[in-house]
Amino acid sequence: MSDIITLTGVVATIPRAITTSEGLAITSFRLASTQRRFDRAQEKWVDGDTNWYTVTTFRQLAANAAVSVKKGERVVVTGRLRIRDWESGDKAGTNIDVEADAIGHDLSWGTAAFSRNTVSAPLEAHGGAEGSATFPTDAALAAIDAAAATDDSADGSTEGEAPTDRPAVLAGVGAENVTPF
Repeated sequence: MSDIITLTGVVATIPRAITTSEGLAITSFRLASTQRRFDRAQEKWVDGDTNWYTVTTFRQLAANAAVSVKKGERVVVTGRLRIRDWESGDKAGTNIDVEADAIGHDLSWGTAAFSRNTVSAPLEAHGGAEGSATFPTDAALAAIDAAAATDDSADGSTEGEAPTDRPAVLAGVGAENVTPF
């Protein structure tokens, strides 16, 4: 039995998208979730402690997250919580991972425009084949990052820095060709 959790927070790292040799799409990022409370003595909102999670997505959700989620955006994540202790030599720690079932932008902080994927082939029920889904490879993402890094006007990054606006650069990659659940 796994615990289901829903989190709100800020995407703290640029989402990392890969495709395995078997064709499985995986996207992951770190999520910072900070609780806020109203301090009546100070009459203002104050931040509490920040909890850090590694959010991992698979298959169609991974393909959609790779082109939709950017560092710095506020999101809502629902998924299965996994807590693992680790040791490496004289160091030890705890990893808190969430295998996401759903991700969306937190509309308390802004607006979003939803775009449904077009159907090009049916998928097997929950977790079957990828159908005709296309997913940007590491090489494609690296090429896009390299090309965009020289244009500092597009996304606010400086020359030589990886762009923070990858979804805009990837607008034509996969979004029209990805098969929905």
